[in-house]
Amino acid sequence: MYTYEVNLKWTSQSKGTLRAPNLPQDIEVAIPADFPKGIEGIWSPEHLFVASINGCLMTTFLMIAENSKLEFISFESQSICKVDRIEDKYLLTEIILKPKIVIPNSQKPDRARRIIEMSEKACIISNAIKTNIRLEPEIIVEHSVMSLGD
Repeated sequence: MYTYEVNLKWTSQSKGTLRAPNLPQDIEVAIPADFPKGIEGIWSPEHLFVASINGCLMTTFLMIAENSKLEFISFESQSICKVDRIEDKYLLTEIILKPKIVIPNSQKPDRARRIIEMSEKACIISNAIKTNIRLEPEIIVEHSVMSLGD
């Protein structure tokens, strides 16, 4: 079993500081700027929530890609969290994950797509939530350009 501890201390107005005992860097957190008394330029719980899903997608992909011997050149991912007001409550209604994976010409795009789909299904953070997650992967095959000389 693993445990992860994060402590929060209110600091002023509508913000606080997150601290993990085993991590060197604190994170300020505040009400999102879209809401009353929200603060611009500080991470919100909504940012942290969608970031945790995006980070989990990447780390799960890295493990599955290594175990599957999938070679890739780069991985980056955009994550978008939609919040709607439904029946007087704010709800996270959808999370869109848009990973972009660049693979060498020697790898098959369909295989990379299957591995990123497996990664989303295996992500422990995604599995812990009930919000709908839509995966929109982009697989790019990098073709080497060879010069033919003069």
